[in-house]
Amino acid sequence: MNIPQTDLPGGSPSGSPAAGAGGVDGRASRWQSHREERRRELIKSARRAVHALGSDASMEDIAAAAGTSKSVFYRYFGDKAGLQQAVGEVVLSQMQRRIQEAAQSAQTPREGLFAMVSAYLQMAETSPNVYTFVTRYTPGEAEATNGTMATAGALGHFFAAISDMIDGPMRNHLGDSAGREAVIGYWPNAAIGLVRNAGEQWLASPASTSKPDQEAMARQITDWLCVGIAPELRTAPAPAAPPTLSEPKKETT
Repeated sequence: MNIPQTDLPGGSPSGSPAAGAGGVDGRASRWQSHREERRRELIKSARRAVHALGSDASMEDIAAAAGTSKSVFYRYFGDKAGLQQAVGEVVLSQMQRRIQEAAQSAQTPREGLFAMVSAYLQMAETSPNVYTFVTRYTPGEAEATNGTMATAGALGHFFAAISDMIDGPMRNHLGDSAGREAVIGYWPNAAIGLVRNAGEQWLASPASTSKPDQEAMARQITDWLCVGIAPELRTAPAPAAPPTLSEPKKETT
């Protein structure tokens, strides 16, 4: 197979050495820029292919949609897990920026939570195939992350970053009240687990009249984060009293 010289690792477009005896020269700099630009193009192509073909698209399918060979993708990303990571980093950057902007415009911690949950659901709903592609863990990764779903997938560090984003406003809201450290220490990670699990179940649910829209789901998740299901428990109908056994009738003489 003839591979374009510009896709060969460590070479230069002309095939000549990229650096001279005196150090890195202009050709090496241009070659590095070329590789970075080529990598960005491949990531964009892969993202479009996964969006159209589905999260189970193979490297061969992705390469065909990109108009190149899968060997080029392997050369730039190592394997499919490497491609997932690369696409995930782009999605991560966009989602973090969107969520940060939404949270900064909020006036209260609760509004901030709603803004972040809403932005997360909206970005995931925009392309469920891409979201699934970058959050799905690959074989062997479960062992590396102790098998926890919250950290599996190429966006594991994304959820850790969002947890840190929640931590700050919560500390400001709760202040230095004694006994609140357990809330700060555990609640943000627990909240992320709730958001991700509820969000992904919602994302995977087929459209129906009973499925909430994105805003309604974001408000429901925010309510669960802030007050749990206490309101539903208070308004639930009281259980019917168990039937009592009637006393046997006394015989009259």
